[in-house]
Amino acid sequence: MCGLAGLALKPGRTPDEGVLRALEVALAHRGPDGTGRHLAGSVALTHTRLAIIDLATGDQPIHAGGASIVANGEVYNYRELRTENALSCATQSDCEPPLHLYRRDGLAFAETLRGMYAIALHDRAQRRLVLARDPFGIKPLYLAETAEGVVFASEPQALIAAGLVQAAIRTEARDELLQLQFTTGAETIFQGIRRLLPGETLSIGDGRVMERRRRAALPEGGPEEIGEEEAIARLDAALARSVELHQRSDVPYGMFLSGGTDSAAILAMMARLNDRPVLAFTAGFDVPGAADERAQARRAAEAAGARHAEVVVTEAEVWRHLPEIVARMDDPAADYAIIPTWFLARRAREEVKVVLSGEGGDEIFGGYGRYRAAMRPWWRWGRAMRARGAFDRLDVLRAEPRSWRDGIAAAESETAKGGRTRLQAAQALDVADWLPNDLLAKLDRCLMAHGVEGRVPFLDSGVAEAAFRLPDALKVRDGKGKWILRQWLARHFPASEPHRPKQGFTVPVGAWIAAQADRLGPLVARQAGIAELCKPGRVEALFRHAGDKRAGHAAWSLLFYALWHRRHVEGRPAEGDVFGYLG
Repeated sequence: MCGLAGLALKPGRTPDEGVLRALEVALAHRGPDGTGRHLAGSVALTHTRLAIIDLATGDQPIHAGGASIVANGEVYNYRELRTENALSCATQSDCEPPLHLYRRDGLAFAETLRGMYAIALHDRAQRRLVLARDPFGIKPLYLAETAEGVVFASEPQALIAAGLVQAAIRTEARDELLQLQFTTGAETIFQGIRRLLPGETLSIGDGRVMERRRRAALPEGGPEEIGEEEAIARLDAALARSVELHQRSDVPYGMFLSGGTDSAAILAMMARLNDRPVLAFTAGFDVPGAADERAQARRAAEAAGARHAEVVVTEAEVWRHLPEIVARMDDPAADYAIIPTWFLARRAREEVKVVLSGEGGDEIFGGYGRYRAAMRPWWRWGRAMRARGAFDRLDVLRAEPRSWRDGIAAAESETAKGGRTRLQAAQALDVADWLPNDLLAKLDRCLMAHGVEGRVPFLDSGVAEAAFRLPDALKVRDGKGKWILRQWLARHFPASEPHRPKQGFTVPVGAWIAAQADRLGPLVARQAGIAELCKPGRVEALFRHAGDKRAGHAAWSLLFYALWHRRHVEGRPAEGDVFGYLG
């Protein structure tokens, strides 16, 4: 896990030292263990390193045969790539095999990589820069095509801090953010900055994009014919292999443990594969009646022989650190799970530099209740996913957002192809946008804020091959999702109570906001980013009703956007608590 950035300028132009330095400073939190640069004519690569594998010789850039590479993330099958392809490597770094594969296979080099990665590779002989991102979009990469050429970085805020792009808002994406809590597609909320799409590889020459190709995250086709016993055996092998690969590290590692099935499965497999106790971190809240999973997580950790650390997130701590937390979400996702994730990462960094987490389990195995609704035809009360926005019928916004669902609709059309069932199409829709632009963005930014690498074993090509094309009945049965994963847990880790009803992970932001409504509502309403969006008086009224689920969700979205706008549009450093920052 690192930070990378660079420039591929038009012929005759030379990278500016001040710009490169600004990029490095803006990405320093992603790589506290060192920096490196590559300069050649009109191309520059810069890298900030978080050392995880090959601590001694793994500094980047890495060079071979007129080509140079910088990368963020981990290529987990780097040992196998070396052996199977007879690669002669100068380092033990997991990022060197992709460089040699590129020299042999050209733009197809990423087809055999198994891991999470964002890669920038400069080929001096071919006079081209190549950018590549992993198929699930676990690691971020952003670019902008400017009058000077193409510029790119691990985070949009680095491009803005270096003066390469202005912090101008796309209103369509802002409306998406308010209604969905994340934004979709290649275009970000900032005008001129786009995401490299999950699985995308770009070729850049003479300062412009020349070629694009894309690698799919999920296997094609409808459900396979397979029985439960064979499916469980296949899942066991795939999960064991994935967790084994995700544990490859030259530094200490642990895991995030909730009370749910996803993290319980990761814990069970880690306990099987490790000789020493697994170190597990769990978050809880100080609000009576909150959906707190600490007790269940504690029982699971004890049954697995894990060492368990609990983090209590308090209202006072949230108000104190929320501006800093939101500031990390430069590509905004108004997911309140950023709060416990940030505090968990802060605690984990005291003991480890790597954590395994359960993101992707619901998407791969069919866990969400919205999938069950999407499986039903309309005449049986079935409904499209995300058909209603967070602000619908609340009478808060000055103008009703009209095109906020266009990105979701376009993805729906694309993901429903190839003989997929309604359930598969719903899963694929979430994998296309919700997963990379919300859940994984949250994990990346909150962990990198503390110099911790987050790994997600469910988002692995082997696990996807084993699970995505299972029959719908092995995913959803008796009103429950993730049936096959629950059956696997019932055999291998029954202490996790896998057939317990899904509780869902919620953060008590509504209760916290309601308790401070008289103070917080007027502060939020006065912010420039909010005043242009909302009707006079309606923000304060919304905050006073934040104890209601819908109002609380909308109030949180406005609070998030107010803090985000102050930092990333107005440019105010995130200093002080919420009340001082907005005041």
